[in-house]
Amino acid sequence: MSRSAHPAGPRHADVLTEGHYSAPAADLNVLDEKVWSRTVTRDADGALTVGGIGVARLAEEFGTPAYFLDESDFRARCRAWSEAFGPDADVFYAGKAFLCRAVVRWLQEEGLHLDVCSGGELTTALDAGMPAERIAFHGNNKTVAEIERAVEAGVGRIVLDSFQEIVRVAHIARSHGVRQRVQIRVTVGVEAHTHEFIATAHEDQKFGIALADGQAAEAVRRALALDSLELIGIHSHIGSQIFDMAGFEVSARRVVQLLAEVRDEHGVELPEIDLGGGLGIAYTSDDDPREPHEIAKALSDIVTRECESAGLRTPRISVEPGRAIVGPTAFTLYEVGTIKPLEGLRTYVSVDGGMSDNIRTALYDAEYSVALVSRTSDAEPMLVRVVGKHCESGDIVVKDAFLPADLAPGDLIAVPATGAYCRSMASNYNHALRPPVVAVRDGGARVIVRRETEEDLLRLDVG
Repeated sequence: MSRSAHPAGPRHADVLTEGHYSAPAADLNVLDEKVWSRTVTRDADGALTVGGIGVARLAEEFGTPAYFLDESDFRARCRAWSEAFGPDADVFYAGKAFLCRAVVRWLQEEGLHLDVCSGGELTTALDAGMPAERIAFHGNNKTVAEIERAVEAGVGRIVLDSFQEIVRVAHIARSHGVRQRVQIRVTVGVEAHTHEFIATAHEDQKFGIALADGQAAEAVRRALALDSLELIGIHSHIGSQIFDMAGFEVSARRVVQLLAEVRDEHGVELPEIDLGGGLGIAYTSDDDPREPHEIAKALSDIVTRECESAGLRTPRISVEPGRAIVGPTAFTLYEVGTIKPLEGLRTYVSVDGGMSDNIRTALYDAEYSVALVSRTSDAEPMLVRVVGKHCESGDIVVKDAFLPADLAPGDLIAVPATGAYCRSMASNYNHALRPPVVAVRDGGARVIVRRETEEDLLRLDVG
């Protein structure tokens, strides 16, 4: 079938204005720099390139679907966060966003710390050579085995998430003859997502120890009373995909108030405060994330001001960007399969991946951009829904977007800003094979997480 042979879907002028999509860009061939990694561009023939390599070559060598990670961009973002906060603060990369041994090595080389939240992430970090003292271990239900591994390895901090965990970590540390550095995660009553925050009672969640009813103060008392624990600070985390600093301001004020109460009751000024992560990135042109230096200044100013007001020395600040570092550095490349126009509605564009490689749209109603990347087109824009090949009506990759009306089977399209959580949350639904992660840099490409094979699936099936 030629690229113009199939019936086109509705043009943007013909569709209803309700929905979550923006108006089509004036030129669908122009890439919005906000949502793509820094080395992405189009070559003379109009095809997308990353790290100097065209997508046609990448698709031929590595197949589709596949995640392509811009290593230069990843490293640059690590440096930007490190430089923004400077030597008097710590930047912990949140490994849950995406973690593999190559990424651990990049983090180590760029001077960042690493936040892990499972035994598997801890094993990956240690196996790749991350110094244990630069690792923080999170989690609301760490197993005894996981805590044993962390204490034996000498991780720099364990974030305590419950009263039971205070006792559990103290007992294990004592049995190993060490004094384990810990922080207490508190729930500060602030929930922030995207552009708005709510400063009411958000203690109804599985994470942290509530601040409002005095439980956090009691947790501090218990931790300070245990010789096998060294309480170094307070940890808080208020949400995800945050663009507004107002929620952090409320959170910092409440955490500093707790630090003042600890000083008044125990005569101790805790030296550290961790404000967590959750900083937003651009998934679409409507998103407007802040630069690391802006975030660093805002958070530093907030903490300094609140500490001065409370008569406290300013503690060392830690932050935990994960998505904000790796999210923009990767895109997912798909091949177009079935194209199904629905008159008066939209055109369904099916690709060779789906919710098994990006569950976020189905799970969180997340929004993404998409572009035709194997060529350019002068065709009119048509409203599309990019869907996967899974046996599920909710198998949606991009809910509503615009692609050229001459889109055809065999074309390559790419969804940017998929570096965070897509591979981490990938599944074998319908026995799909999880895609590879390919690092691209300076004209070279290498697999850092290989594509699964059918042999991998059968190897686990021991029935």
